[in-house]
Amino acid sequence: MWDAIQSVLGIGALYLFLLGGLVAIIFGLPGTFVILGAAAVYGWATGFAHITGGTLGWLTAMTVAAEALEQIAGVYGSKKFGSSRKALIGSIVGGIVGAIMFAPFLLGVGAVLGAFFGAFAGAFLTEMIFERKEMREALRSGYGAFFGRVGGFIFKMSLAVAMVVLVSFRLW
Repeated sequence: MWDAIQSVLGIGALYLFLLGGLVAIIFGLPGTFVILGAAAVYGWATGFAHITGGTLGWLTAMTVAAEALEQIAGVYGSKKFGSSRKALIGSIVGGIVGAIMFAPFLLGVGAVLGAFFGAFAGAFLTEMIFERKEMREALRSGYGAFFGRVGGFIFKMSLAVAMVVLVSFRLW
């Protein structure tokens, strides 16, 4: 009886952390690491009966890919639309500031929108103020930062969902 209760509580806690990892991504945090960590702790606690070393290897690879490709997508989008190096930094800083400023809105989902529009504003303002580019070029740079950030978010969230599905399949 006690073993069954522990099992249900353990799986419940695991799913809370998996959900927490997905929510963390919405706030611009590295939620894939939360998902990986939760799976590793659950695997260790259960003697790696369901979550094996191989599963953790796949989850680690997915975590690294998600985090790296999120950043690469942002840079690629900016570069594709002609952003300068300074604008790349401006888009990163703008994305962080936007996420923080808009986090209290829309039940926290404002952080995602703030990150997207902050990346746009950061790249745009950097091009206008520091690079002295024309409005059209600065707007183009901002669009690139925005679309790169959106693409990176979609890719990262997709991989995070795939990670949760992988863990779920291993449990059942």
